[in-house]
Amino acid sequence: MATFTEENYLKAIYKLAERSGKPDVSTTALADALDTRAASVTEMLRRLADKGAVRYEKYRGASLTDVGRSVAVLTIRRHRLWEVFLVDKLGFSWDEVHEVAEEMEHLTSPLLLERLDAFLGHPVVDPHGDPIPSADGRVRPRPAAQRPLAAVQPGPARLCVTGLLDTGTAFLQHLDRLGLRPGTTLMVVERLEYDGTVRVRRAGDVAETVVSRETAEQVLVQ
Repeated sequence: MATFTEENYLKAIYKLAERSGKPDVSTTALADALDTRAASVTEMLRRLADKGAVRYEKYRGASLTDVGRSVAVLTIRRHRLWEVFLVDKLGFSWDEVHEVAEEMEHLTSPLLLERLDAFLGHPVVDPHGDPIPSADGRVRPRPAAQRPLAAVQPGPARLCVTGLLDTGTAFLQHLDRLGLRPGTTLMVVERLEYDGTVRVRRAGDVAETVVSRETAEQVLVQ
């Protein structure tokens, strides 16, 4: 059984590899993601390699084995289900749940997780639009047509916010102020070539919302 720290490392490797599209994750990238020293990362990767959870090569980094991927995906499943529970059942806002779910994701009872999933109605995404892995470890791929809002040309096409690349507290609070959440329907009215600012109109609104390029690059739409 993996320790809390080992689960966190495996989850971080999985997410970094998913974002980069490459299986190998560098020690530096992992240290930055976990806010720790590179020496500590190297020590942990060697330990995880001894357990058969990662493949580690100095100067190249680490990639998950099937064993490591299973642990990472299960940890992510628990985390995202708890986020749904906290938002839908306990009234937490979506920017409050991450740290609480970080603690609850290490509750390892299979029966508890099974009943939590059933109680929530078997959700497929968390409050931030991220896919929840299935009980057998399958992760639903993001839609092929999904792309950053910053890449969308102006036009009458109706778009739906389907996910986020940044789920930090400050960013989520900023999106709340803009009225942009997964499920929000909108159209792009204008994109300024000078700085990439995007003007959008949400369904049902008369007024337009101005979205900076930095924000638009982190919001996924379909």
